[in-house]
This record gives sequence, structure tokens and C-alpha cells, in this order.
Amino acid sequence: MNLASLLDAEAVASLLVGRFADVETAEQKASLFARGARALADAGVDGQGEACAFFVPGRVEVLGKHTDYAGGRSMVAALELGFCIVAHPRTDARVRVLAVELDETVDCECVPELEVPHGTWSNYPMTVVRRLSRNFGAGLQGADIAFLSDLPPAAGMSSSSALMVGTYLALAEHNRLAEREVYRRHINEPLALAAYLGTIENGQNFGALEGDRGVGTFGGSEDHTAMLCSRAGQFGQFSYCPARFERHIALPEGYMLALGFSGVVAEKTGAAQAQYNRASGLVSAIVEYWCETTGRDEIYLADVLASSPQAADQLRDILAQVQDGPFPAADLLTRLEHFVCENGEIVGPAGDALAVGDLAAFGRLVDRSQALTTDLLQNQVPQTVALAQLAREVGAAAASAFGAGFGGSVWALVEMGEADRFLVDWAAAYGRAFAPEAQRAGFYLSQAGPAAFALEAI
Repeated sequence: MNLASLLDAEAVASLLVGRFADVETAEQKASLFARGARALADAGVDGQGEACAFFVPGRVEVLGKHTDYAGGRSMVAALELGFCIVAHPRTDARVRVLAVELDETVDCECVPELEVPHGTWSNYPMTVVRRLSRNFGAGLQGADIAFLSDLPPAAGMSSSSALMVGTYLALAEHNRLAEREVYRRHINEPLALAAYLGTIENGQNFGALEGDRGVGTFGGSEDHTAMLCSRAGQFGQFSYCPARFERHIALPEGYMLALGFSGVVAEKTGAAQAQYNRASGLVSAIVEYWCETTGRDEIYLADVLASSPQAADQLRDILAQVQDGPFPAADLLTRLEHFVCENGEIVGPAGDALAVGDLAAFGRLVDRSQALTTDLLQNQVPQTVALAQLAREVGAAAASAFGAGFGGSVWALVEMGEADRFLVDWAAAYGRAFAPEAQRAGFYLSQAGPAAFALEAI
């Protein structure tokens, strides 16, 4: 496949029809791929060389808020909204990334000491370049990469992680990383790749693959798992640390997802970073207090709670006695209770209800998750609280905020035949409640989409 072939939007759309729920969505993505190919050609890239192209979806965290980095479980889905990535190999070690819609370009070299700026989109692809240079040694081949997206940025749909996954896929393809011995020793399945990509983002080691600073947020691999391991038309339930598949659950027949972006941005390397890191820092502190008091060596909160039937109560007693430290005892106890409820009492039972088509029970459990997110996790803003409540009032079978929080979006499960009407009513109700934010808000429909994939040769 070369750049010239990607300019043929009709031919590209024919490759995509089977991947998406309808022809219109396939044609929209084909147009984005064509624009990416045109941007590279306009930037001086030889259109006759071998190119590659990938679609990387955004994701919805259906349930399991802030559970992944604690070793818990979550229910996720890929979206039909996402990134269209077009890449062409270079003969040197430079990586040039074109943000086509922003008309901005980042140019860097594949070196382990790469200095990466924070607070801008360039943080994400450059962090991938630095980590791959560190893990796979000198001699990496660079690439010219163009991307376009129909995901709203900083809306909680994981646009930043999707850009990182797309950058990785392009560089991995051009450098044949999967054929290298060090790769095969550590990454032998999509779940392992998702976990590795999570460590690129959070900076942790992955086995012998040494970490670095990451992008500055201390999260898990839920987003990457959703992007690489989802199935179209289904929700996926996974547990983490290590990443494990639990089950796929088909959406009820005749239902789809509606998405409402609140207009309050939730950029993980922006203003929300400290709040996001505080939520994960509380979990780390809880485990540290446990290990210090008991002499045990658990790393993740889920493992602590699974260590004995009395572990939860024992941990509550330990945390209640905390007097000094970075977090008050009350905050530690509140964070613990959120994890106990969300991870142990909501995700699994909600999946069971959905699997047997009990939408009423599913909706009640999702409502409880949303309430606990507001009251215990405390990562909501009034706009996302209202969006979830309004979605239920105008007819959603279930609705909840999702993602890192502190802004962002809400998902709703709606009947396909009522979806257009629902979206109009939902947007109108939100506009009446939050007129200024509604000017920046966005409302979308999506099926549960496919995992990331490469375009086959045209």
C-alpha cells in the first residue's frame, strides 16, 4: 500500500465496510485516511513508497472507575470514533508527526534521552518515541506520521492514549518490532501489548523493558486494553495487574451508545493531572500502610483485599489510625470504600444483568456507580453529574460519567430507533442547565466498535 492508494477514498471505504456498523461511518473514516495521505504528500513524502495505516478507537469505560491501576476490573467498549493514522517509513531515525487538523508538526529523533515537552499534544507521540528507543535500542527507523480524529479532544474518551497507541503501531510496523527476541519475550498477546502500552504512558517498567517519566499521569492499562482487545457490538470485562480477559457481553439487540461531552475539558496532562494523580496516590498509600502494618508485600489493592476474608475490615482499622502522612485518614477510607463497592459489588453483577438482558437491574447498578463516583471517588463536576441524570430523565436505559473525571463525558445506553430523538432532547436539556458549557459541548452516537486494526493492502 502506498500513499497514492490511500487517496482513493472509495477503495479505502470498501475495506472498512465490514469493520463498522454502516457504510456512512466507513466512508467518513476513508475520508480521514485520504486527508492524512494527502498531508504527508504535501509535506514532501514520496507517495510511491510503502505506507501503513491504522484505525485506533476511542473508548468508553462503562463501569470500573479508577479500578485498573489498583489491580481491579472494569467493563469497557471501543468506539467507532477514533484516530486514523497514516505512516510512511524514513531512512533516518527522525520521527515527524503531523496533526493535520491543527496544522501542527512535531519533529524529533529516536533517542532514549529525548526531551519531551508537557502540556501539549506532542507529549504523547514523543513519549512513545523515547520509550521505544530506550527499550529496543539504537537503529530504530523513523517515520512520517499523519493523524486525524473524529474524537473530541480532552473529553474523557481517551484521545491521548489513542494517539499513543497509533504512534506505537506505526513505529512497530516499520521496525518489525514483533520479530525481535526482546519483544517476543515480553509481549506475546494483545493483552500483554496493552499492558506494555500502559507502562509507556505511566512510566513504569514492563519486565526488563525499562520505564521512564511517561506522560506524567499514573494510570493503568484499561484504555489500551479497550483499544486493542474490544469486539464490535460488545462490552468487554477485564481485570488488571496483570491484564486478564474475563468475558465479552453483547449489547442488547436494538441498543447503541450515546455520548455527551460536557464541554469541561479533562486533559490528563493539563489542569486535571494533579487531581487524577491524587486518586491513584491514595490507592498507593493505602497499600503502603497495609504492608507496613502487616509485613506483607502486596503491590495492588485488589490483591490486598483478596488476601483473606478479613482483609477489608483489617485495612479499615489500619487506615482509621493514620495520623501523619500525605493524606488524611478520612480520605484514605473513602477511597477504599469506593474501590470495594465499584470493583466488588458493581462491575460483575452489572455484567451478569446485562448478559441476561435485565436492563432494569443493569441501569440500577450503573446509577449506583454514578452516585458513588460523585460521593466517594469525588472526581465529578456538576456538569457531568447533570449529564448523567438528564440522560436517564430523557429515556436512557443506563447512563454514567466515565474516564479520568474532573470534566469529560457521559455515556448512555439508548434504543437505536430513539437515538436521534434522544440526542436532541439530551442536548437541549443540558443547554438549559448549563448554557455556557453547552456552547463547547458535543453529542454523538456510536456503536460499540472494533479494536484497533491495520488497513489491508488496497
